[in-house]
Amino acid sequence: MKIGRLLLRAAVGGFFVGHGTQKLFGWFGGNGLKGTTEGFEQLGLRPAKVHATAAGIAEAGGGALMVAGLETPLAAAALTATMITAIQKVHLKNGPWTANGGYEYNLVLIAAALAIAEVGPGPLSLDAARGKEREGSGWALAALAAGIAGAAGAHLLNGTSSAPEPAQSSPEAPDSLQDEVAQAASDSAEEATAPSAGAPASPAAVSPGS
Repeated sequence: MKIGRLLLRAAVGGFFVGHGTQKLFGWFGGNGLKGTTEGFEQLGLRPAKVHATAAGIAEAGGGALMVAGLETPLAAAALTATMITAIQKVHLKNGPWTANGGYEYNLVLIAAALAIAEVGPGPLSLDAARGKEREGSGWALAALAAGIAGAAGAHLLNGTSSAPEPAQSSPEAPDSLQDEVAQAASDSAEEATAPSAGAPASPAAVSPGS
């Protein structure tokens, strides 16, 4: 199991490092932060740059911790959070199968990360070297709960940021409306000053020769 756990950590964590650095720096043929931000914007994840940066850091950082066998439950939580978010925003609507763009692969990665958190990173790890190797179902469940909480936090941030802004009334009415109001006021003033039909004209309105 020494070599087996090391290989599993290297495979799972290594590919996450690759995905994270693709997002952040454009390594390994990635789009970099600018391209990732544009992609997240299209997915409706806003603020897109914040989500893109957080996803890149979680994948690269969590993957590096997983490879090194350092703070393994934290690494599993970070990777789980990114995969849950990916399932929710991209793959869930496509069903389970990867061939159809589904979430099969994401669930396998979550299961692998949590399995490592349960059995521990093994003796060939920094946690073991420090004498702080954490393992057991409790740590796996804690990593799962933290991953769900992280994905929920991203969802709440997205919901708050994408809420429509209240419409602001213009301080001035359009020119056409102003013209109509001015014309109505002028008509009202003329009606108020004109003599009523059948009423005697006021002395000021009668010319001296009449």
